Amino acid sequence: MSSSNEVRPGQSIELLKELHILTRDGKMNQDSRRKLKQVYHLFQFIEPLLKDLKRDSEGVTLVDHGSGKSYLGFILYDLFFKQLQDRSHLYGIETREELVKSATDLAQRLGFPGMSFLNLSVADSITSDRLPANVDMVTALHACNTATDDAIRFALHKHAKYIVVVPCCQAEVASVLRSKKAMSLGAGALAELWRHPLHTREFGSQATNVLRSLQLEAHGYQVTVTELVGWEHSMKNELIIATYKNLPRRKATERLDNLLKMLGLEEMRDRFFAPEPAAAERAV
Repeated sequence: MSSSNEVRPGQSIELLKELHILTRDGKMNQDSRRKLKQVYHLFQFIEPLLKDLKRDSEGVTLVDHGSGKSYLGFILYDLFFKQLQDRSHLYGIETREELVKSATDLAQRLGFPGMSFLNLSVADSITSDRLPANVDMVTALHACNTATDDAIRFALHKHAKYIVVVPCCQAEVASVLRSKKAMSLGAGALAELWRHPLHTREFGSQATNVLRSLQLEAHGYQVTVTELVGWEHSMKNELIIATYKNLPRRKATERLDNLLKMLGLEEMRDRFFAPEPAAAERAV
């Protein structure tokens, strides 16, 4: 099937072929169509945020965590960063060395000088001197399990104005709920929400994203939670967008603390109570 009506204007066809979204003769299979639709939907949310950053800066710094094959990073660069010709830079963070190498090679072949790919865990990237002290935006598309939390922690540490994440494979909260199930069931009816294994997994995923949203609000962010694309395209479909507004933190912090206690998740307090960036360092 021809892909001409599914590719955005200005998008490099050569790039889509290099990413194997298009075949060499310009065709697209169903899996590639799904991937491209997801990234384009996410771009529609991210583009106005990038334009806002660009209005106030001579260059935009974006860090994409768990970048994988860097579909998102390359398409963002091709559609937005490429024409800026300023100090803007896009970093991809990925633990698989072979993917970092192939993405680096592709950026060089395409002549995308404002792209760098680093072979780091999300957690290690927080202290790495290969990244700037402050970044403007942090993205994480389907970064698995705790990598999303590490990406949020990175964004808080780097004083990011915008955080855009689509979480994936959230097992940690579910495992804590599972380990305390008998105690929770004895304490009250609330634990019926996660008594059955399927509900434990689904409720754990839901609770994780609620806790993440409260964590961001407790750091002064305005948070929007929405659907990325239709459920027929992806089950990992929740999109969290956080904008730093220096909002009051106390009530969100209290709600976060109370929810952890209510769910019996006090042992996870350190994950959701990342240190507050120093006010003097924080650019609004």
